[in-house]
Amino acid sequence: MSHFNDFSNPQVAKLPNHLKQFIVNQNYGKYTPIDQAVWRYVMRQNYSYLKNVAYYPYIKGLQRAGLSIEHIPDLQTMNDNLGKIGWGAVTVDGFIPPAAFMEYQAYKVLVIAADIRQINHIEYTPAPDIIHESAGHAPIIADADYNNYLSYFGSIGAKAMFSAKDFELYEAIRKLSILKEANDADEMEIAKAEKNLRYISENMGEPSEMALLGRLHWWTVEYGLIGTLEDPKIYGAGLLSSIGESATCMQNDVEKLWYSINTINHQYDITKPQPRLFVTPTFQNLIDVLEQFADTMAFRRGGSESVLKAIACKNVATAVYSSGLQVSGIFTDIGIDTNDELTFIKTTGPSALAFENIQLNNHGKNYHTDGFSSPVGQLKGSAKLLENYTDAEIAALKTGDKTGLTFESGIKVTGKVTNLLRKNGKLLLITFEECTVTESNNNILFRAEWGTYDMAVGSKIISVFNGAADKDAYEEITPVSTEKTHQLQYDEKTKNLHNLYKRVREIRENNESLDELNDIFDKLKQQHRQDWLCALEILELIAQKPRYTRLEKELMIYIEIKAAKEPDHHKLILDGLHVIKHPVSQLLSN
Repeated sequence: MSHFNDFSNPQVAKLPNHLKQFIVNQNYGKYTPIDQAVWRYVMRQNYSYLKNVAYYPYIKGLQRAGLSIEHIPDLQTMNDNLGKIGWGAVTVDGFIPPAAFMEYQAYKVLVIAADIRQINHIEYTPAPDIIHESAGHAPIIADADYNNYLSYFGSIGAKAMFSAKDFELYEAIRKLSILKEANDADEMEIAKAEKNLRYISENMGEPSEMALLGRLHWWTVEYGLIGTLEDPKIYGAGLLSSIGESATCMQNDVEKLWYSINTINHQYDITKPQPRLFVTPTFQNLIDVLEQFADTMAFRRGGSESVLKAIACKNVATAVYSSGLQVSGIFTDIGIDTNDELTFIKTTGPSALAFENIQLNNHGKNYHTDGFSSPVGQLKGSAKLLENYTDAEIAALKTGDKTGLTFESGIKVTGKVTNLLRKNGKLLLITFEECTVTESNNNILFRAEWGTYDMAVGSKIISVFNGAADKDAYEEITPVSTEKTHQLQYDEKTKNLHNLYKRVREIRENNESLDELNDIFDKLKQQHRQDWLCALEILELIAQKPRYTRLEKELMIYIEIKAAKEPDHHKLILDGLHVIKHPVSQLLSN
């Protein structure tokens, strides 16, 4: 990543390495003239419709985010504009893991999929694309209450525990979305991927913290409504960027419920329109509900239930002792007493110790290669917590040259103390040589011949969260999916169609050579009968111009026959005609 481009945006510049790995170049030149026309069509529809139902001044929001109707946004322009409101943007390849997505949000960076939906998925695509991310998420970022919610959600989501099943689900969704957007996809393969996704999602078991937060994210950031049940306005990006659903969601057959903590009980299906939506009276209510949920999460609760979530996760997690010591690794075992209190915790495989999210010197995963285990709790018969012991009080526990610690749980640690590590006045680690650790039933947890024993100090585990404490030091490079989005290749016929679109754009932008449109329309009729959007763009240019009455009539007949004969394009064409009759330029001045 030495050539990392931060677009001179302070938020992007702050990103840590484990997030930078997902960034891809936008590669603006790959957008074809049809891609640009698709962007413009959707944006004109959005402007035309959303001015009545979007919660915030959509057009002002777009301008503040550096977006225009006319062109797919360029990342540098977006960063220049978002930078003024303390945000940034980067492009990635399709879906990225939920925890990484959340963390970007915590860093106040919008993640934008670099690809754009194909014309045959113009109304809605389950795959993330630049229309969804930029036309949906970016315009509302200017609202301070909302962007506070978004970054706060990110910081909580980044700590959420996920289950091993969640990762399988992410891979299945990613695979299906890539297949669906590939122009060479095999129907059998798509059906197989859909079946696989259905199977995984129907057998998820108890939903993890990440799955439940995913629901809150979906019903707010993606599909949220704000206001009253009778007259709600749209703020969710999934609705704002789907020209199909932004219209249908306001109908009465889509149930409207108040948004509250109970919303986590509602699952969603990304492949179909939502049967119900949730309305929040204010953005502050979103923060209140999130706060309520966060209070149930492992990173705030700690204790045995939270370490058990880490064990179920089968991925790297961090447990925090009451002394402040952070242990990162894959948790595999715990000891619990009769009161359900923890007596010890254990990781297997490379583990690391940290304090305040900075790895401790010489305690990285190259040192703790085979795992880490330590008691949790208080010393027997002592009112004072071990983390508050002074050097003199530790020395007083010595008998001969060995120091013996007996915990309330019955665990005994005996050995030569060679080092005490303190931070902020708390004892974090006691290092022993020639050490044995036994449980009350004489079960041996550590033998002297195994070498140095680093014992964590802390009466409780106060927090458990997803991922390593110091992610960059842990080199926790999340496996980037091997499924890459397909890069399209175009045949000659398609390239010719691209050129026709390009020429229509040039004529529109320079406002000259309108006579050439006749010839372009002839080529469309003869060689590209499957296309509907280019004909609409020509009609837009000559509508209500007396000189072109004949061509206007021909185009209208051609387009209306298309709308009648092609059910897939029927609504798209009628919507396009509507915007031609009620031009966007009038909207801009409103």
